[in-house]
Order: sequence, then structure tokens, then C-alpha cells
Amino acid sequence: MSMITTSAWVRRGVAAQFPTKYEIDEEEMNRISQLARTQLEEAQGDLKAAQEAEAEEMDEDTKEDDAMDDAKDEKKTDGKDDDDLKEYDLDHYDSDEVDEDGEKITMFGNVKSLVYHQPNEEDPYLVIPEEEDDEEREELQILPTDNLLLAGKVEDEVAHLEVYVYEDQDDNLYVHHDIMLPAIPLCLEWLDIPVGKAAAEKTAGNFVAVGTMEPDIEIWDLDIVDCMYPNAILGQGGAEGAETGQAGGKKKTKGKANEAYHVDAILALAANRQHRNLLASGSADRTVKLWDLTTTACAKSYAHHTDKVCALDWHPTESPVLLSGSYDRTVVAADMRAPDAQARWGVDTDVENVRWDVHDANYFYVTTDGGMVYRYDVRTTPTTPAASKPVWTLQAHDESVSAFDLHSTIPGFLVTGSADKQVKLWNVENDKPSMVVSRKLEVGKVFSTAFAPDPAVSFRLAVAGSKGVVQVWDTSTNGAVRRTFVSRMPSLEGEVKERMVGVAADQDESEDEGGVEVGGQDGWESMDEE
Repeated sequence: MSMITTSAWVRRGVAAQFPTKYEIDEEEMNRISQLARTQLEEAQGDLKAAQEAEAEEMDEDTKEDDAMDDAKDEKKTDGKDDDDLKEYDLDHYDSDEVDEDGEKITMFGNVKSLVYHQPNEEDPYLVIPEEEDDEEREELQILPTDNLLLAGKVEDEVAHLEVYVYEDQDDNLYVHHDIMLPAIPLCLEWLDIPVGKAAAEKTAGNFVAVGTMEPDIEIWDLDIVDCMYPNAILGQGGAEGAETGQAGGKKKTKGKANEAYHVDAILALAANRQHRNLLASGSADRTVKLWDLTTTACAKSYAHHTDKVCALDWHPTESPVLLSGSYDRTVVAADMRAPDAQARWGVDTDVENVRWDVHDANYFYVTTDGGMVYRYDVRTTPTTPAASKPVWTLQAHDESVSAFDLHSTIPGFLVTGSADKQVKLWNVENDKPSMVVSRKLEVGKVFSTAFAPDPAVSFRLAVAGSKGVVQVWDTSTNGAVRRTFVSRMPSLEGEVKERMVGVAADQDESEDEGGVEVGGQDGWESMDEE
């Protein structure tokens, strides 16, 4: 079983052309050793506690009965066992064997057969030939025309972050490297500011913040391959790691919500693109926290909601204003400098996504667990959440609208994805929503939909879900899309062959969904509007 729970694009040109291979130095080995020792001590403590608890539960009479039964069994089998064990000569199991010359043979064989090298002499078995090193370096190369696509994945109960390279011109999508995660990933946010130990080395970078079922936020350097630990941890684990000199610190215990760190799963992340050192996080502990990435400390904590905070988005022009959505069925727009200055809107079911309209920041969108999409005017603040009146309401799906995005170039071009396994493209120009096309893209239940961030590939739509695969759909090649938006983008005139890039789902996980063959459109379930 595998599924992709979240995904995010990285724009072109920010990734290192030749990512660094992680190398363990003596300091890192000491840190790993210390961490392993701490984990072993914790495991031993847990085992001892479990054994003591089990021992206390055992009745003394039961212990005596077990002892008597064991004694009887031992008496019955003593003679037979001795005969069976003779052939193994266990009395001399640890005696050293000798070879023909009378030399002892150790676990490493005959010492005389070992090859010795003079000081500074290279062992040919340990030195990688230059041509192999060049090949490996070339395999890791990322071109300036490539996008990275990040996918949080769970496969056979193992959680990791897959870093894909998307080569648009070659219709190619492949996994470049992956990063092990401590728990199921729930949200991702790309960062262009160095965090943690990398902050002293450079002023810009290629990093990702990862929110999981754990209460800590991990930040990883995407330009380092095979790294064992994150660059920084935001939360209780980060604070304890700073004290002990290791990532992760001691085992964390779940406590009450506080102003210093989260105590439950991280459900949403949002980086402030104007104030690059600020990262907002929303948690199942019902709080929103603002992190200073230069210090990795929590700068402020907010309690705007009475249930899990699952969606966040910074205002595109008013940088201190943050939009937050919650399972308490409300959406709050608040100025982080004066959090009491806030407006609140209500919806009928749990919030799934919130998003400012980047083309007109007076408006924002909300999607819900009930399959609805709402558009609100921020200038029309209701007296109570129940009195909220959206500009328009759209029943987009029969099930939860779990994924949502806006096209960065064309106003009114939206995408929704749902637990009903459908991806739908919408035209909401002039506040009159109409569906352009609906597809099932063989990703299962849709958990993530995202348009690429670069203008040259802005029509590329990444879709992922419960089948554990990513598909990149070039929506500009769809006939209905071209006809609908040609007036706003003349380059869409004419018909072209539709294309998609991705990896097909495993046969044993596939379902008969009327889905897509990768690279073509045969068999697609389509409702293109003429």
C-alpha cells in the first residue's frame, strides 16, 4: 500500500546543478552515536517497565505451576537432548580452527592472506574510479530548465519525501532522491532561505519544511542527497536537540497547547514570501504558530480557532495578514501584528483549503469537506460566522474537496480535486462558475493538485493521491481548456495532442476507474464542454 498525501513544486533555477552527496565526518558520527545511545536507553527503559508490569500481573500460583511443568519437561528430555547435541560438539564451539600449517583461522580467515598497503597508498578496492564518479555526478545533475516536484509519500508504513525532477521538454518525470521522514507527511512548504546550520554558509537556498503526524516541523536542504538529519527542527525536538547537540533530542511526550511549540500533528504550513524569515504553521492542537527561521524559535502563538487548524495562506500584498481555516468550520483573516483585529466567516462543514485570489486580493476561496467551493469578499465582514454570505457558492464534488489551486497567469482558472477521485478544471470568470473538464487521472482519491510556479510551464498541473503516484498534466493541451481560455491567452489557439507525464500505478493497486494511459488520452473519462 502506498499513497501521496501532499506535494509542492520548486521553481526552475533554484536547485543546485550538482547536488552535494552527504558525507559523514567524525563530528557527525559522534552525534549519531549519541543519538543511538539515547534511543537505546529509552528502549531499554520501556522494555524494563513493560517487563515489570507483566511480572506484577502474574499470579504466584501460576509461576509455581509453570516451574513444575518446566521441571517435568526437562527431566523427560534430558537424555534425548544430550544425544542430539553431541554431534554439534558445543563444548568446543569457540575453539579456534587451524589450517594445514598449524595457523589459527580467525573469523577474517588466515591473517597471512591479508594485503597490506603502505602509508598514503591507495587501496584499489576502496577508491572509486574517476569515470564512475563522473557518471554518478552526471546522474545527479539538475538543469536550469528542470523543475523539482516534492511528494510526501507513505509506502508499506514507511514515510518519506520523494524529490522528483520534471523535464518538461523531454516529457520526463523521475525520482532524483528521497528523504526519510519520522511520520506520515501532511503538508510541505518550499523555502528559499537557509535555515539552521546552513544559515551561516549562504543567504539563499533550496529547502523544504515538512509537517507530519509528529508535532515538530523538519526543514531539509534539497541540495544535499542522502542526508541523515534535517538542517533544523522547529518545535520541542529542536529545542531539546540544541541542548543535547543532536537532532531530535529526547523522546517527546504529548502535553497541553502552549506558546513555544506544537504538541500535535502539523496540518498546514505557509511561508511568507515578502518576509522570508517567517513561516506559519497550523496544528491539530488548535493553534497557529509563527516561526522565525533565522532563530528557529516560535515568535508568536495564536488561538483563533476551537478545533484543528488545517489550512493557511498569507495575503499576496498585505504581508502581515494570514488566512486560516479550521475544523471548527470557520475561516479567520487576522493581522499577525494585532491578532485581535480579525474577521471571521463560517461554512457548513469542515474547512479543507483556504486561498487568497492572487489576481484580486479582495477575495479569497474556501473549499470544504462537503464538496463545496466558496468565494468571499474580504471587505464584507459578517457580524457573526453564521451570517457569512459568499459571492458565489459551487457544489464542485459529491465528496470532500481535498485539493485546490489557482492558475498564476489566467484569472478565474481553478482546479479542484476530491476524494471522489476526480480532478475538475473550472472557469469562474465574471463570478459565473462553469466546469471546463473533469477527469479521473489514475491517482486514486485526490489529495493534492498544484499548478507549476514558472510562467513557461504554468499550465502543468501536478496531481497525486491515494495510489502513491504523481501525474503531471499539461492542461494547455486539453481542447476544452484551449477553447475556454484562448481569449485571455492567444497562444492557446488551435488544437494539439494532449499530453501527460507520470508513473502508472501498480497493477495490484489499480481499480477500474476509466482512467488514463500515461502519455495519451485513450480511455479517459471526459466531460469536455464544447
